[in-house]
Amino acid sequence: MEAFNFTHSDASPFILMGIPGLEAAHVWISIPFSMFYIIGLLGNFLVLFTVGKEQTLHKPMYLLLCMLALTDIATPTFVVPKALCIFWFNLKDITMSGCLTQMFFLHAVSLMHSAVLVTMAFDRYVAICDPLRYSTIVTNVRIAKIVLVGLIRAVLFILPLPLLLSRQPFCSNRFIPHMHCEHTAVVKMSCGDTSTNRTYGLVLLFIVNGVDLTLIALSYGHIIRAVLRISSKAAHQKTLNTCTAHVCVMLMYYTPSLFSYLTHRFGQGITPQVHIILADLYLLVPPMLNPIIYGVKTKELHDKIGKYTCKS
Repeated sequence: MEAFNFTHSDASPFILMGIPGLEAAHVWISIPFSMFYIIGLLGNFLVLFTVGKEQTLHKPMYLLLCMLALTDIATPTFVVPKALCIFWFNLKDITMSGCLTQMFFLHAVSLMHSAVLVTMAFDRYVAICDPLRYSTIVTNVRIAKIVLVGLIRAVLFILPLPLLLSRQPFCSNRFIPHMHCEHTAVVKMSCGDTSTNRTYGLVLLFIVNGVDLTLIALSYGHIIRAVLRISSKAAHQKTLNTCTAHVCVMLMYYTPSLFSYLTHRFGQGITPQVHIILADLYLLVPPMLNPIIYGVKTKELHDKIGKYTCKS
C-alpha cells in the first residue's frame, strides 16, 4: 500500500529527468539545443522586424508569416530555458501548477501553429485558383479574424488537458522521464483512472490534425488541378514555386508531430531516449528552419531581408 501514496498538493514537485540514461552527456546535448534555439530566435525575429519595417510587405501572406514566426518563437521558449536549467544546473524541480501551465501553453501554441498552416493553404488556394478576386477575398482584416478563431479554438480544445490532470491523484514517485511536461508523460504519473485523459488526448490529435490536414489536402487538390490546366511551362513552374515553401514547412510540422506522438503511445520497442529526443527535436528544428525556408523561397521577403542584413 505504500506505493499508492496519493497527493493532490503542489507541495510535492514533479522532477523532470531530462534524458534518462544520458545524464553524462547532458552538457554536450545542451550545445546543439541552445544553438538551434538561438538560430531560430534570430531568424524569426528577423522575419518579424523585416515585415514590420517594410510597408510593401504589409499583406495577408506576410501577416501569416509573422503569425508563424510568433508560434515558432513561443514553442521552443516554453521548453528550452527549463531544459538548459536541467542540463547545466541540475534544476529539475517543477511545481504541479508550473507543469500544467507549461503543458497548456505548449500544446495551445502547437494547435495555433496548425491553424496558421491551414490559413496559409487557403491563402495559396485563392491566389492560384481565383487570382482576380484575391485582393477582395483575402484581406488583412479577414486573415486576422481567421487567426483569432484559430486562437480561440486552441484555448478551448487544450484547456481540458490540464484541467483533467489537475483532478488526478499522483503517486509519491513524481519523476517524469522527459525535458518538459508532455501530456502523455504526465498522464503516466497518475495513480488514478486516466482513461478519460488518454482518450481525450488521442481524439484531440486525430480530430484536430485530421480536420486541418483534410482542409489542406482539399486546398492543394484544387491547386494541383488549377496548375495542370496551365499550358505554359514557365507559368506552371512559377505557380508551383509559390507553394513550395508552404509544403516544406507543412511536412516539417505534421510528419514529426504525428510520428513522435504515435511512437510515444504505441512504439513499445523504441527506447525512451529516442522518444524524448524526437519529441524535443520536433519542437526545435522546424522553428529554426521555417524562416530560412521562407527567406530563400519567397523572393520579395528574401530581397528585403538581404537589404537589412547587408546594412548590418
